[in-house]
Amino acid sequence: MFRRIGRLWLAILALAAIVLPAVMSMPVARAAVPAPGDDPFYAAPADLASHPNGAVLGARTIAPLGLPIPVDAWQLRYRTTDSEEKPQLNVTSVLVPPVPWNGPRPVLSYQVPENSLDTRCAPSFTLRGGRNTEMAAVAQDVPFIADALRRGWAVVVSDYEGPQSRLFDGVTSGRGVLDGIRAARSFSPAGIDTASPIGAWGYSSGAFATLWATQLRQEYAPDVGLAGTSAGGVPTDIPTMAQLADGDAGAILILLGLARNEPESRLADLLNDQGRSALRTADTSACGADLAQKYPDTHIADLAAVPNLLAHTAFRDAATPNELGGTAPDTPLYLYHSISDEKIPVVGYNALVDTYCAQGATLTATHSLFPGHMGAAAGEAFGGMNFLADRFAGASQAPGCQVS
Repeated sequence: MFRRIGRLWLAILALAAIVLPAVMSMPVARAAVPAPGDDPFYAAPADLASHPNGAVLGARTIAPLGLPIPVDAWQLRYRTTDSEEKPQLNVTSVLVPPVPWNGPRPVLSYQVPENSLDTRCAPSFTLRGGRNTEMAAVAQDVPFIADALRRGWAVVVSDYEGPQSRLFDGVTSGRGVLDGIRAARSFSPAGIDTASPIGAWGYSSGAFATLWATQLRQEYAPDVGLAGTSAGGVPTDIPTMAQLADGDAGAILILLGLARNEPESRLADLLNDQGRSALRTADTSACGADLAQKYPDTHIADLAAVPNLLAHTAFRDAATPNELGGTAPDTPLYLYHSISDEKIPVVGYNALVDTYCAQGATLTATHSLFPGHMGAAAGEAFGGMNFLADRFAGASQAPGCQVS
């Protein structure tokens, strides 16, 4: 019986992934969910600083994707601390399936790839049924979340970029993930036991947040034990990523994000009038698809007051603090990356794997033959999911590195 129920709501979720873009194109759907900037739920309370990290400061039930899907779902407001040591209000979405579980239910912290400088691209907005210009990207995550729910796991999806949408801010992202887990674990209606095994998973910019959380866990949140971490398409060597994406929205996102997040680097001082204008309006029109429409065929040189800005010391000073690899995670890792990734060169992945291994990490690293960035995202996902399933089941991971 439960198997039939599981197949039923999984089919509904799969259907949602197909019809979501069409649903979100309707004017009524657009008006139904206010953007985070217009939603009081996202407003920080005056006493935010007095609460501990991970404290739940409000909750509401939601209908995932705005559809009648048979999953218990809530959004929680919680306190975290950003990379500038300032208190921050984040929002996380907690999904619990109707599948019964014998013992503490496993929890998956799923980091959606959020490539934006604007809260209209935050996963809490889109998972509630809000519309933005990147609904196709949102739909790509639904089948993976559905598979986790099918397995009986609770799923936590946090707005790890925070209220300022701090793209490629490693510390802010990692802390946002860890405190989102803390909030979900303390929210009793979700039925997540303190003994529940916890796993983390993300791809692309979601992998960035996932691995930063895993690196920071021991120091920042030792109470949050991670049974395992899966991450793919891992962003490494940020300057090279920006160079590869030059002429595309990805490079502009990286440039504006670092210029805004790292003011001490003085990167913003090296922008020309067009670049400064783009920076001023970044938080109102900077989902990746927005930038692609606003700045078609725009190169970094078009926004810069100096030549070869991506090789400038200021750019590298802004990027370096946010590169992965500074601390070896003490959590078993499963990493995967396409050898033909056109967005994030595999050479950076190799360097990160070598760094983690030299630091004593326990990891399995896969060099995927699935073509390209999106090919590995689809083709290797279930390997990452099964790795976490084994950790949740209590299977131990052999120490050391296994690279294939």
